[in-house]
Amino acid sequence: MALFIYFDYKAVQKRVKWVGAGKKDAIWTKTHERNARRVLNLMIELEGLWVKMGQYLSTRADVLPEPYINVLKQLQDSLPPRPLEEVRGTIEKELGKPMNDLFANFVLDPLATASIAQVHRATLVDGREVVVKIQHDGIKDIILEDLKNAKSLVEWIAWAEPQYNFNPMIDEWCKEAPKELDFNHEAENTKAVSSNLSRKTNCESGAVSSAVDVLIPEVIQSTDKVLILQYMDGIRLNDNDSLEAYGVDKQRLVEEITRAYAHQIYVDGFFNGDPHPGNFLVSKEPPHKPILLDFGLTKRISQSMRQALAKMFLSCAEGDHVALLSAFAEMGLKLRVDMPEQAMEIATVFFRQSTTANEAKENIKTLNDQRERNVKALQEKMKMNKKEVQRFNPVDAFPGDAIIFMRVLNLLRGLSASLNVRIVYLDIMRPFAESTLLGSMTRGPTANSQWIYDSPVNSEVESKLRNLLLELGSNKILGIQVCAYKDGKVIIDTAAGTLGKYDPRPVQPDSLFPVFSVTKGITAGMVHWLVDKGKLKYEETVANIWPKFGTNKKELIKVHHLLNHTSGGAIPPPHSGGGSEPPLGSHVHTPKFPTMPSKKKKKKGGSKNDVGVADKDGYTQLRTSDGSDEGSTVSAVVAGNGSGSGSSMFVDGGAKMLDAFMGVGDFSGMIHPNGKFGLGFRRYGYGAGAGEKVATKTTFGHSGMGGSTGFCDVEHGLAMAVTVNKMSLGGVTRRVVRLVCEELGVPVPDEFSVAGDKGPDMVLNLAPPE
Repeated sequence: MALFIYFDYKAVQKRVKWVGAGKKDAIWTKTHERNARRVLNLMIELEGLWVKMGQYLSTRADVLPEPYINVLKQLQDSLPPRPLEEVRGTIEKELGKPMNDLFANFVLDPLATASIAQVHRATLVDGREVVVKIQHDGIKDIILEDLKNAKSLVEWIAWAEPQYNFNPMIDEWCKEAPKELDFNHEAENTKAVSSNLSRKTNCESGAVSSAVDVLIPEVIQSTDKVLILQYMDGIRLNDNDSLEAYGVDKQRLVEEITRAYAHQIYVDGFFNGDPHPGNFLVSKEPPHKPILLDFGLTKRISQSMRQALAKMFLSCAEGDHVALLSAFAEMGLKLRVDMPEQAMEIATVFFRQSTTANEAKENIKTLNDQRERNVKALQEKMKMNKKEVQRFNPVDAFPGDAIIFMRVLNLLRGLSASLNVRIVYLDIMRPFAESTLLGSMTRGPTANSQWIYDSPVNSEVESKLRNLLLELGSNKILGIQVCAYKDGKVIIDTAAGTLGKYDPRPVQPDSLFPVFSVTKGITAGMVHWLVDKGKLKYEETVANIWPKFGTNKKELIKVHHLLNHTSGGAIPPPHSGGGSEPPLGSHVHTPKFPTMPSKKKKKKGGSKNDVGVADKDGYTQLRTSDGSDEGSTVSAVVAGNGSGSGSSMFVDGGAKMLDAFMGVGDFSGMIHPNGKFGLGFRRYGYGAGAGEKVATKTTFGHSGMGGSTGFCDVEHGLAMAVTVNKMSLGGVTRRVVRLVCEELGVPVPDEFSVAGDKGPDMVLNLAPPE
């Protein structure tokens, strides 16, 4: 049948090339209708798993053509009923009594007939109104055979088209589907979900504080093949006329169903894996609550998987690539290629806002376009041709626990599409994911002995710093790293806190943080290195290097103007009345360069992994891991008196490098008069607020908005860096710098003093005096 339908579509594809645009839609509609009927008839004939597949497809109004939805929707209503004799035989065998002894009334016509069972309305002898779910005779063998055939089919597809490897999905189905065949199992599931959704949720974060507003029928009695439940009078979700007549708010209805599933997944770790429209009713009495049915396929996930799924959701909401990849690793999803941007795109697809049914065509196009972009990016990344990339599967291992989770999200999306409403999953599910993750995280140093990363203490000042970090605690610190060198030796290498609001992993000394502006120093260091190598000149206009930069009257700007932070924006023409007078970048500079370069001194000492450390005798630059100077990333000199014992960026042993960073000596004509910046670095002074300010020609660095900073005091042999992963007003960083400097007897740079001047990027780092 699959081949027959495939060739039908290929033939129509060729045919429509020769017809007018007006007829194309009609031809395609008829093609979809006849093939949908073929699929429907075959599924009804095959029964079992194929009916469930049809039910799933009938909910995907967001991705399937409308004729398929209209035809396959019949599988949600009812299949042909089983004979009454079969039903009676199963009931009497399972319950051990004649029908007349069990029921005062038993309605012969079933309410519905599904793939595994059919449901009849009845009245017990004690007068209670119930529904009786009776399993089809022989259905267990059919389902198991279907799974076996589906497994063979999927293996063939994976062999023919490796990028479509659905083996993890079918393996999960083989494990979970047989559970639906035990109605005792379903009865226990129903009781558990009902209990979970009716209780108050007391997570530490308090984000979710009330029960979900849904109804679940009470379990009366169960056996392996018969289940008796409380009868609830409700409207089917595909009965649009009745929904309209009763005034049901469809938007609120689907939102409440989504909340119920968010609670089951993220809070309880126990959820119904089959939310197709046939498994819901709507109560006829206002406020028309959703009634949840059929808990045969119910999935239990571990606490660690719950947290990983919550982290995946929240990392998509926050656009946090690092947390997303961490979530993948925690849930057991392994990728063969490192492409975080594409991974984020694909993951976000699962949580995207739902679309209505009439937007299905546009939605399919959007998803296809996104897939093509990702395939192209993968092709470029892996250096593959088109044929190779089509056979490449970027997923190395896919966790079975996540299969049902993703199926649930797709079914919920299809549910909202079939009811023609839009659901913003990120808004509805977020409080539940947050409560799970934040409630499970050990917050703060008092409850977590590992809040400070367990690394050796290098000095007494580091020990005092760790006590300060414990004192500041998690209220002021999310995650922090502090490193300091004094006279060429490591005296501090401390990390504390967690990697993110939704990432409870501990911060380590080599953890990556997002920081702002601090890396301008690295960029400036690279510019100086290029000048030293003869690849660039300070006096060269930027437009000569980057022609497009010269637009908007910026052709006057030179390299050193960018380094000294005086230029970079659009410059209005002279006397335009719209800008500064004189225009930025037009003031006079008189650079003076050494007339004769001296020979570079041979580098001495230093390990392979020196990272900008120096002793009193000289300067050391940042090096590559192999210890070579050529091609290394150079960012700063951190200490020394210029006698030149270490490897040098400049030709005279390093002194000129410090002069360039500070904008003094031969480079004094390249900085703005009285400016706070040298060439690429902030110049610090001492003593603000405690008498006359003392200028320094040996302390430089760069701070960033949010609190991270890096600086060095050449005169006192101190180099220090602080990185934080929580945007702040700089109070924590200033406390840390002041403690270290005071303990070492080193003057506190004015930027970090209570009353000192703040640099351009530290304006937002102001904090009230402690």
